[in-house]
Amino acid sequence: MRVELAFDGGQVMSAVVTPASADALEQALGAADVRADAGDAAFALDAEDGRYVIALRRVVYIKRFARDTRVGFGAAAT
Repeated sequence: MRVELAFDGGQVMSAVVTPASADALEQALGAADVRADAGDAAFALDAEDGRYVIALRRVVYIKRFARDTRVGFGAAAT
């Protein structure tokens, strides 16, 4: 599954992660103390191409893509 994270300042990153990793990130962002008194709270997100350490208080939004979208040719459904 692909997720997109937007940060204050306008940067956006995209990563392919497992649904469990996306769920864990959402839970970390939803924690009551993230916005109020997060300080240096960080989250390690394991993605297909490596590990990202994200400063939670800098995340503006997360977008989870409902389905996998890839460019190219695939097997035709019969």
